[in-house]
Amino acid sequence: MEGLLPVWKERGMTSHDCVFKLRKILKTKKIGHSGTLDPDVDGLLPVAIGKATKVIEYMMDSEKIYTGEITIGYSTTTEDASGEIVEQKAVGHDITEKDIDKVIALFTGVISQTPPMYSAVKIDGKKLYEYAREGKVIDRPSRNVEIHSFLRTTKLRKNEENGTLSFRFKVVCGKGTYVRTLAVDVGKKLGFPSHMSDLTREASSGFNREEAFTLSEIQALMKEDRIQEALKPMERALGDFKQYHLSKDEYIKVKNGSLLLRKKYMLDEDGTIVFYYDDLAVAIYKIHPSKTDYIKPVKVLRNELVV
Repeated sequence: MEGLLPVWKERGMTSHDCVFKLRKILKTKKIGHSGTLDPDVDGLLPVAIGKATKVIEYMMDSEKIYTGEITIGYSTTTEDASGEIVEQKAVGHDITEKDIDKVIALFTGVISQTPPMYSAVKIDGKKLYEYAREGKVIDRPSRNVEIHSFLRTTKLRKNEENGTLSFRFKVVCGKGTYVRTLAVDVGKKLGFPSHMSDLTREASSGFNREEAFTLSEIQALMKEDRIQEALKPMERALGDFKQYHLSKDEYIKVKNGSLLLRKKYMLDEDGTIVFYYDDLAVAIYKIHPSKTDYIKPVKVLRNELVV
């Protein structure tokens, strides 16, 4: 079995749980996903199966779309609704939609984020959430992420009983973005503690929610021997790269990992090119780091095609 499978992960399970269940349903071990979703988050979890696992890193680089809710008035240990309350400050009537929109606009473009303590980022070989579970808070380096758009999508909803203010949003972002941290940072700019009270990933790796299958739907397709209807070709993850279709003689060289002259393929300094044979992606090449007149394979995807 080989291909990409857009899975709709339900709430209450980890991404690892989802892949574990898929291995049993699909009766195959070679499965990987292209971006972790927290247990409290539902949404699109693109999965690669068989040889398609070779393109996971390129899937992870793709744009992602989220919808969710930010609640201003209290913060939590995990920056989302599952954590324990850390700080509370009732919100009065002095925050307007205009104030919210003005602050949100500050978080578009390339911004700096500090990963939350409850995250899988590693420091000194240990994941941050492991430190957090031990009650430790450690310094972690900030990093740049790209926010393509960030918009409020509903009116403000005030809860007079607990002094909070909530609104829904949509964010389109690049890899490595912590939407939980966006929610916290928006609150800080407004002078209040806040957290992400709801989140759904609507799109990732070029897939959207309309294309996704639940685990129960995948199980049904397997029982009916129709799983191929759900699988997408690995080539779908490589559509943003320059393409070149090889002749038979060229494919023989590429499948054996040969260096090729760069000038023939007109690559720029940061160029990546995907070679195809018989309309199938067979290798990914980049400019050689020392022999810059040549390009070299960074990943051979298929070397068993009949020529």
